Amino acid sequence: MNKKILFLVNPKAGKTVIKGNLLEIIRIFSDDGYLVDVYPTKNSEDTTRMVVERGAHYTMIVCAGGDGTLDSTVAGVVALERQLKKRVPLGYIPCGSTNDYGRSLRISRNPLAAAKAIVKGKPCCVDVGQLEKKHFIYVAAFGVLTEVSYSTSQNLKNTLGYGAYVLEAAKNLANTKTYRMNLTLDRDTITGEFIYGQITNSRSVGGIRNIAPNTKKMQFSDGKFEVALIRRPENPQRLTQIISSILTGNMDDPYVVYRMASRVTVRSDSPVAWTTDGEYGGTYKNCRILNLHKALPIMLDVKHI
Repeated sequence: MNKKILFLVNPKAGKTVIKGNLLEIIRIFSDDGYLVDVYPTKNSEDTTRMVVERGAHYTMIVCAGGDGTLDSTVAGVVALERQLKKRVPLGYIPCGSTNDYGRSLRISRNPLAAAKAIVKGKPCCVDVGQLEKKHFIYVAAFGVLTEVSYSTSQNLKNTLGYGAYVLEAAKNLANTKTYRMNLTLDRDTITGEFIYGQITNSRSVGGIRNIAPNTKKMQFSDGKFEVALIRRPENPQRLTQIISSILTGNMDDPYVVYRMASRVTVRSDSPVAWTTDGEYGGTYKNCRILNLHKALPIMLDVKHI
């Protein structure tokens, strides 16, 4: 039986990066014995729909784009398995502006190198997150840093690291919304007022190193999220101290909460807007986040998980 790839390409991602290498990528797949069907995606819904409707007919699904394209493709792959009980491995060619998950898995940003790694690799099963009915691959977050993360330039992040977050967050602290919450992380309950929270399965969030401790030791398939919460500080100076604690890995700062959990239940006094993989993930007063253990087979040439 012929090997077949459904190749989903976001034509807007990475400007002309993918366009200039498209034929060579197809040749790499073809040389390895694959028949390749290329589909330029229109939007996130279109990407997920294409995977669900056609993915079962292919040996592998490959997507080329940024974190949003990956997120939409993953949603389709997970839905495909649930509906048809068929698990199709995923290959990923990162060519967006941030590429958090690709960076975390050390997938090359050179599209040709990434394509070669896909055909040389093997499927490694990684965890997938689920916020209510929406799936995510590396982060669900709420609060002030979700806005700062994706509005701050990458150059400033590269230069200042979390200092870039401090500058923007401290500037807006007076107008920062506080969320009074009760969170259950597996069997652990945490209450308080928070300005930020993130539930992750990644070494990178928003283009820089994840704020969770022991990032280098985190595993992509252990069935656990890394959870970080920041309590509301009294003033911008205290926020600076909090960020300093995060940068130095100080686990004793009372304003920063770190946990690992496979299930997170959130109850809030007011509606909370969430982002999932950098996109709008819905607004909820009460929600549940689940870790779907080893739900996604992704092609990797080196075992990082």
